[in-house]
Amino acid sequence: MTSTTTLSAGQLRAAICTFGELLRSHKEVINRLNVYPVPDGDTGTNMTLTMQSVIAELDALDVDAPMELVSRAISHGSLMGARGNSGVILSQLLRGLVEKFPKDGEVGAELLAESFEHADNLARQAVVRPVEGTILSIARAGAEGARSDTTSLSSLARAARKRAKVALAYTPEQLAVLKQAGVVDSGGAGLLLWFDALCHVVANDPLPEAPPLDSIVVHVHEQPPTHGEGDIADLRYEVMYLLDADDSKMHAFREVWSGLGDSIVIVGGDGLYNCHIHTDDIGASIEAALDAGRPREIRITDLTEQVIEERWVREATAEPEPDFASEPAPATSVVAVVVGEGVGRIFHTLGVRALVKGGQSMNPSTADLVEAVKATGSSQVVILPNNKNIRPVAEQVDGLVDQTVTVVPTNSIVEGFAALLAYDPDATAQQNAKAMGASAGNVVAGEVTQAVRDTTTDAGEVHAGDWIGLGTKGVRSIADSIAVASNQLLSQLIRPEHELLTIIEGDGSTPANTRRITEFVADEYPELSVEVHHGGQPLYPYYFGIE
Repeated sequence: MTSTTTLSAGQLRAAICTFGELLRSHKEVINRLNVYPVPDGDTGTNMTLTMQSVIAELDALDVDAPMELVSRAISHGSLMGARGNSGVILSQLLRGLVEKFPKDGEVGAELLAESFEHADNLARQAVVRPVEGTILSIARAGAEGARSDTTSLSSLARAARKRAKVALAYTPEQLAVLKQAGVVDSGGAGLLLWFDALCHVVANDPLPEAPPLDSIVVHVHEQPPTHGEGDIADLRYEVMYLLDADDSKMHAFREVWSGLGDSIVIVGGDGLYNCHIHTDDIGASIEAALDAGRPREIRITDLTEQVIEERWVREATAEPEPDFASEPAPATSVVAVVVGEGVGRIFHTLGVRALVKGGQSMNPSTADLVEAVKATGSSQVVILPNNKNIRPVAEQVDGLVDQTVTVVPTNSIVEGFAALLAYDPDATAQQNAKAMGASAGNVVAGEVTQAVRDTTTDAGEVHAGDWIGLGTKGVRSIADSIAVASNQLLSQLIRPEHELLTIIEGDGSTPANTRRITEFVADEYPELSVEVHHGGQPLYPYYFGIE
């Protein structure tokens, strides 16, 4: 029978393990919610890995281990295994929770409420610049809820969960980026599962089930990055390491790090600390540790690449692959490199038999292309790389397979579309390559994306956050909005002889911006026909093809 008056070492252990299992089952949902401080989709993964380290230490204990050993395993395991911003904060919350627990015996409701408050205070002290609307807000709400009802352990746990749940629902009102995306804070969503786990152990409440992943819709808005409090940071690198250092040197260490970046969390004590920062200066972030002590297990992540990769994976896994097994293979098949569910659907409609996921900064391997070529079942194959960086890889495939393979050197999605208009499945690969190449050459391609860093171009100075229009010769327009950058780009690309403009909407496009673009074209080029398709490609709100 579960005790309702005190928390035993076994119950604490059970609650922690249940929490770890809940995080594992909700991991992808929490990842999907992750838009702050960096939309890299790893909060659920980091919290889960942090808890796995704790559970591994608990598993090494005897089944009847006393409170002291259980608390020590939770504290040490979370410190050593903390991953990412959310994992480090979670580590401090867990360490603060168990710090005042007795060496032996059980924990009463009053001490548990005090421990929740202690954990909240320590977590806020660990974060150099605390932001409301994050996991910290949920921790504080849980502590306040626990303090509000200490009549029994079950009533305390339920009051903490209730207050934390309300606080989580309120996070979009505290952080503009959450409200824009239409989600609650991901770290806070993960921490709420701790209160669910505690309620399950001490009050036998049912555990929540993870909602279907496709029910989590994240709205992408046109919003240039800023540096104000509560906005998504655009610092490029995440630096983490364990630091063996004298406690007296940590104040100076914190002061140095405060000038090097953001999302700074430093947890630990007694000579061992887990340190996390987002920064543009990797060297200085590590040198600061050398002045304080000895860093080890250094991990450096390029956040820019991680954000792109996360979006790429999200798009790729959402794209259904049609089943061609029951259809006879044509004499010549087409393999196309694409990203985006809508883009893939259009390519299949135009006759492409096999898709390979990839694009700018997400180049597929030669092995990926070889596998796709072999899977077509055709003796001859045409590859559409649709990106200049992928063309060299595609050129290697012919020498690695028994089939005859040719490459049409398409540099963009819209060139790939144009090439497919000349595709003849009954013609040879060489004949198709010639005809498709000529068709692709008739299209003028353009695209709009957001600059991630400052640079100088022929079109002028570009600053991080600007929207830029790209043509085959590089940057052609620079503006502070998607629509203006698009219209300026089109005004440079469209010529009197052009007849058709194809617009492919991607991640970041909106009906309002599409309307601004089509209205501009109708006013300035009334003889030009316009087609709009949804591609769903990441990073590029609009692809343009002009024929």
